[in-house]
Amino acid sequence: MYHVLKRLLIATLLTVSIPALAKAQGMELPDGEGKELVQASCVRCHETTLIAGSTGYTHEQWGNLISKMIDLPDPLASGITQYLGTNFPQKNNRHPTLIAGDTKITFMEWAVPTLGQRPRDPLMTPDGMIWWAGMFGDIVGRLNPETGEMKECPLETGTYPHSIINDVSGNIWYTGNHNGTVGMVNPDTCELTVYPMPDPAARDPHTPIFTRSGDLWFTLQNSHMIGRLVPDTGDIRLVPTPTEGARPYGIEEDSKGMIWIAYRGAPKIARVDPDSWEIQEFDTPNPDPASHPGNHYIRRLSISSDDMIWYVDSGRGYIGRLNPETGEIKEWMTPSGPTSHPYAIETINDIVWFNESHQRPDALVRFDPKTEEFQSWAIPSGIGVIRNMRGTPNGDLVIHQSSTNTVGLVLIASHQESTIGAVPFSALP
Repeated sequence: MYHVLKRLLIATLLTVSIPALAKAQGMELPDGEGKELVQASCVRCHETTLIAGSTGYTHEQWGNLISKMIDLPDPLASGITQYLGTNFPQKNNRHPTLIAGDTKITFMEWAVPTLGQRPRDPLMTPDGMIWWAGMFGDIVGRLNPETGEMKECPLETGTYPHSIINDVSGNIWYTGNHNGTVGMVNPDTCELTVYPMPDPAARDPHTPIFTRSGDLWFTLQNSHMIGRLVPDTGDIRLVPTPTEGARPYGIEEDSKGMIWIAYRGAPKIARVDPDSWEIQEFDTPNPDPASHPGNHYIRRLSISSDDMIWYVDSGRGYIGRLNPETGEIKEWMTPSGPTSHPYAIETINDIVWFNESHQRPDALVRFDPKTEEFQSWAIPSGIGVIRNMRGTPNGDLVIHQSSTNTVGLVLIASHQESTIGAVPFSALP
């Protein structure tokens, strides 16, 4: 029966021959029972190099990971788990350097309903609901952390929502990273309002924010543009970045209404005047350009109450602080070092939080600017990557792990008595 199911799975999932698909993915997997199943089920969405380049996991960890991506009957799932656990066992070469400290936090995580959607960029709205973008599922989802109840709103096929933001009326706005759109979701009805980019070169809306004026500003990473949408009129204006190949990524607004943008493709941070559209660029340290493979410079940034600009330099393994008044920059190496690849960042009550995305498990790090001390924790389901994190209205933190199909809430010390409950990752089905 097992072999019949295996043949049916391979026939159903493969649209090209296994040798051709493996060649297209760049490497050949080791021989062994279960290899064909892995090629049929995993390589449809992932390059084989991602499997070989992972840190490896135990059989149980591989099983948990697979169950968040695809629903397979047990004989086939067990065969894949057995193959991966045997050929790609757990390694500790990327274990984070964890720093002890006095701050207490609690991790809470929920598996989202649609498998393989790779949830990302969650946020909590003032009513306490947690929303996320299901990029590979063309979904915007909502979680009630008090009850665990979830709702998913379908978007247009091929949207690939990269990020979301809420407006003052409670609507959820998303960036259509694959189809060149920005859209609005009615939180009650899931009704969509879609705004296509006016320029065909504006292919990939990336990260949005609402400014105090009520306008939606957003980055377009691979199009090297910055955009603004006026919700009342639907008018969209796009401008290229002054630096060629800047790859604008994260975006925030300071207390003066200035807009700040992180450049992933250049060692710079940009400030945009929303009235004049004047763009000023600030250089960040770049002692060794070779240390930035793939142009990994500044992924994201955050702004503290004194309008200091905090950023993560993913390629060099630093967090940094830019003083906009003087242009002075100060940097600190992250606990796990130059290859830690810090990715997401947020400031809550002027404490800096970020993650070390290259480490396994993914590590959440706290940095106190007053003492210049770090503290860090391993994320329970930390096989994935936090790509964006945001503070909640009451001072906690929302996170996610795309690979394990989870969204999470980090309760910080002052909220330890919260009644919010969630199932631990290890107990998730």
